[in-house]
Amino acid sequence: MARILIIDDDRAICKLISSVADRLGHTAQYTTDLERARTILQNQQFEIIFLDVKMPDGNGLDLLPQIKSSAVVPEVIIITGYWDSNGAELAFKSGVWDYLEKPITVNALTLQITRAALYHSEKTIHTTPVFLKRDQIIGTSPELKTALIQAALVCQSTVNVLITGETGTGKELFARTIHSNSSRSEMDFVVVDCTSLPETLAESILFGHEKGVYTGAVNARDGLFKMADGGTLFLDEIGELPLNMQKTFLRVIQEQNFRPLGSKTEIKSDFRLIAATNKNLEKMVDAGSFRKDLFFRLQTFTINLPPLRHRPDDVKDLIKFYVQKLCQENKIETKELSPDFMDVLLSYDWPGNVREVFNTLDSVFTVAFSEQTLFSQHLPATIRIKTKQLQQQKPLEDEIKKWPHIQKPLLRIPTFTNHKDTSERHYLKEVLEATQGNIQEACSITGLSRSRFYALLKKHRLPTKGKNS
Repeated sequence: MARILIIDDDRAICKLISSVADRLGHTAQYTTDLERARTILQNQQFEIIFLDVKMPDGNGLDLLPQIKSSAVVPEVIIITGYWDSNGAELAFKSGVWDYLEKPITVNALTLQITRAALYHSEKTIHTTPVFLKRDQIIGTSPELKTALIQAALVCQSTVNVLITGETGTGKELFARTIHSNSSRSEMDFVVVDCTSLPETLAESILFGHEKGVYTGAVNARDGLFKMADGGTLFLDEIGELPLNMQKTFLRVIQEQNFRPLGSKTEIKSDFRLIAATNKNLEKMVDAGSFRKDLFFRLQTFTINLPPLRHRPDDVKDLIKFYVQKLCQENKIETKELSPDFMDVLLSYDWPGNVREVFNTLDSVFTVAFSEQTLFSQHLPATIRIKTKQLQQQKPLEDEIKKWPHIQKPLLRIPTFTNHKDTSERHYLKEVLEATQGNIQEACSITGLSRSRFYALLKKHRLPTKGKNS
């Protein structure tokens, strides 16, 4: 029996799904707003969730991170009356079970619930917890957790892995983590940097060569493919590989055989392949700049690393981790992080991702090596300017509260008399504006006598001449 939650503002749909679920022996409840759904998800566990996209109080897809952070991750079925290819792509990349367009028939619902419930129960029974050594991967966000779960799963096999993501998201770090958690961890992790592979020397670097095969080849030398035998071969930024070299790579990946330069025999290398790219290989295939057969060979299992702007909760952990690391490496006392320093770093959108965070902190340490506390003044001007442009001005009181040693008198709270006078003057100005200076009308509105009204105008140095004055 599965517990099912339906999140949809259409009560008719909710009742239909509930009815089908009940007939199949499951229990279902529904809610018609996202805020209520958030509360329910905090307090209850579900095996299946039906989720509408366009809700009166927001986008249903915004709930996916909270859903994916559940102790028992449910199967999510998106239901929408407005098909959106971009939304469908985002949903599937987030690991949803299916993406359905309304209207939905009873037969379709029956099939979806039956399949999802069976899949979830078998997944729960047969999935054993995998302990992933992830010393250098910092963060606890649901987005990062999804990628880590995928990495943990693929560690148990030898299939090819393609890691995608923007520059600086940690693709090589994930590849090394997969290697160190696999059965090949005792063997070599060999990196092929496809961005700096010279075409004239590529075959020698990759395949190796025999002694004397060309001028300068004093000794025989193993290539990178041979060095990866028994271990992992990591093709970094595979999207940069020239088209004329992709065919060579394809054959070696398929056969795991190659011939060193000058050799008459082929050599076998039993390597596990992991590739990474910050490019959209599918679009490159359509454009004719990347081989389709190589693309299909690479994408046996794909892990997409989210950019740092999509997991802001991890930024603080990354900063604290790296500051402590720098202090330990330099054998100095751990530095304090001032509130304004953290505010700027947490407000920045980090287009360069994790790599930019670490590079920025390296720069900060150069500037503030001898200082105990890090302030926003120590940060690069480009970051401070950009965050200043993005930030809304916050009340002075909110900023001061972040500094515990600043006492309340510095908040400059006005005395009761001054506050009363300020409010009184503001009130009188509004009355004059509303009546266009008509004293008789102003007195009628305020309930004050003419003499009292004039006295107040004089006290606050407001114009005393007006209509009917």
